[in-house]
Amino acid sequence: MVITLRPDATPDQRRAIESRLREAGFQIVLSPNGSAVTMAAVGEGSLPPLDEVRAMPGVATAIRIPEPFKLASRTFRQETSVIKIGDVAIGGKDVVLMAGPCTIESEEQMVKTAAAVRAAGARVMRGGAFKPRTSPYSFQGLGEEGLKLMRRVADAHGLLVISEIMDKSQIALMDRYVDIFQVGARNMQNYALLRELGQVERPVLVKRGLAATVDEWLMSAEYVMSGGNDRVIVCERGVRAYETYTRNTLDLNAVAVAKAISHLPVIVDPSHAAGVRDKVVPLARAAIATGADGLLVEVHHDPERAICDGPQSLFPQQFEALAAQIRLIAEAVGRSL
Repeated sequence: MVITLRPDATPDQRRAIESRLREAGFQIVLSPNGSAVTMAAVGEGSLPPLDEVRAMPGVATAIRIPEPFKLASRTFRQETSVIKIGDVAIGGKDVVLMAGPCTIESEEQMVKTAAAVRAAGARVMRGGAFKPRTSPYSFQGLGEEGLKLMRRVADAHGLLVISEIMDKSQIALMDRYVDIFQVGARNMQNYALLRELGQVERPVLVKRGLAATVDEWLMSAEYVMSGGNDRVIVCERGVRAYETYTRNTLDLNAVAVAKAISHLPVIVDPSHAAGVRDKVVPLARAAIATGADGLLVEVHHDPERAICDGPQSLFPQQFEALAAQIRLIAEAVGRSL
């Protein structure tokens, strides 16, 4: 239930409303919807009748939230959330580029890649320190040493850091190095991890699972938000289909739908969707035209020698050309880069 208070509602009236809802078994979450005080009652209790709530002193409106993802819905918050990290705002007018290698390999790789993506317009550097690989015998990442390296290089080039977290035991460690926690597709329904990330202060980016519906995807974001962390970004990265020409199928329908029914910023990862370098660029262009708030792109200074995901990683000059094209598309849809 979403309740908007009257402008002249008194503190005692507000406390009485909150007390009634808590007695019914709900937690109260406030939403910054303009100047009016708006609150959501979420939980597993039995909602009081709407007429009863509407009749309470101080209540202007009261409506039920039809979506299962209560806090992530536009019923709860009508304006798109803007996640601010320093001077970077994700979800606002600016399209935000996040770029870097699949995995952190060496100082030379990170320095050269960071310099290239920053010069092209990226604001966030991506790189994996803990790599979930299909084979247990494949390279699994540099761990904390990789995080230290990426943090140092990113700071030197004025970039934020995003990296994938694999387990809740890594939260304290990664919190020292990253600006954004990334939850990968395989962990989208790792509810124990999502609940723990609801306790952190840093933003959390939740990737869509390989076969997840939009509702399931947004419900994963809801797990984080229900824990108290409303700084959530969702990321479309392609779903598994019968097509074999690309690694996955990028679902741009999901981008448009998520933007319509949720206030959370939506990022697109065209690299994991395509799996093929020459398909990444057109998918990235389409994502911005569809309304995505940014891109998460794999870029490597020497992708032909990359330890993992080399075939889908852009050369620096390709990313530079893509960024120039994105600027034009962003302007055409009323945004900027």
